[in-house]
Amino acid sequence: MSVRYPRPLRPGDRIGVTSPSSGVPKELAARFEVAVRDLRARGYEVVVGRCMDGSGHVSAPAAERAAELMGMLTDPGIRAVVPPWGGETAIDLVPLLDFDRLREAEPTWLVGFSDLSTLMTPLTLLTRVATVHGNNLMDTPYRVPDGLLSWLDIVAAPQGEPFAQTPPGRHRASGWDDYRAHPDVRELTLDTAGGWTRLDGEGDVDVEGRLIGGCVETLVNLAGTPYLDVRSFARDLAPEGLLVYVEAAEDNAFTICRNLHGMRLAGFFDAANAVLVGRTKAPDGRTLTQHEAVLDALGPLNVPIVADVECGHVPPYLPLVNGARGRLVHTATRSEIVQTLD
Repeated sequence: MSVRYPRPLRPGDRIGVTSPSSGVPKELAARFEVAVRDLRARGYEVVVGRCMDGSGHVSAPAAERAAELMGMLTDPGIRAVVPPWGGETAIDLVPLLDFDRLREAEPTWLVGFSDLSTLMTPLTLLTRVATVHGNNLMDTPYRVPDGLLSWLDIVAAPQGEPFAQTPPGRHRASGWDDYRAHPDVRELTLDTAGGWTRLDGEGDVDVEGRLIGGCVETLVNLAGTPYLDVRSFARDLAPEGLLVYVEAAEDNAFTICRNLHGMRLAGFFDAANAVLVGRTKAPDGRTLTQHEAVLDALGPLNVPIVADVECGHVPPYLPLVNGARGRLVHTATRSEIVQTLD
């Protein structure tokens, strides 16, 4: 068996929008409409689901959210599914999804990050269908910084042709844009300089492997379950090893340290040739920084650990494809991730 890639999107294709976790509050509806219009302006038809209520922490009861997501992922007329954003408790959908049916269906792109990792990573591991850990729908109107790609670029990319992404050398350390006051904001504020950091030592990094990973706070809850069986995925599809990426949303360094220890003990990093760590604004602990937390937990792997990568909650957004072949390069003069959908 090999990784299964949905076919590239083309103008006229349909994109499904649903909220497997949190929906859209009424006061942010204008931003949502801006994002939908942008998809339509690119030539796509947009199908908005019923599970969109943003008045609570979930958009609908779990059974309804699962049914709508399953319906979109198995509808041959829908070529990609993207949520407005993540949320808090998408884990309640995991036992309700029919992974056998998804395995048999024609592959459809599932895009997102944060709480969506709870669904996308198991989907790739259990069905071998590639998923895109990238900016969500509400982020899509932002202009993409030089060197990076949007999730829309990736789902339209030809299979088998490598594409590279390089960090712009700046990120956003301040707060978030006010979508209520400025729903059509398109300029992504990058107010602080900074590049990637090797945590485990010095020297150049040039390593390859299949990509897999996601948000630490959500994936840790699946560690040790059949839904996060990275060992089998690596054995069957990546004998050359993996590039594992993780990113922290908001938990302090002590919690992240414990979570990463637990994921390592559960085998999540067993086949890692290197670990990529997303830049985070999550707080340090009183005597432990976020970087130190990563080293404490993952240093025993004895593989390169490259941190402050743009694959998490700190803009800009560097999409990674779960299942793709990847090459990580980090030297004093060059930082790059090359992905190939093959």
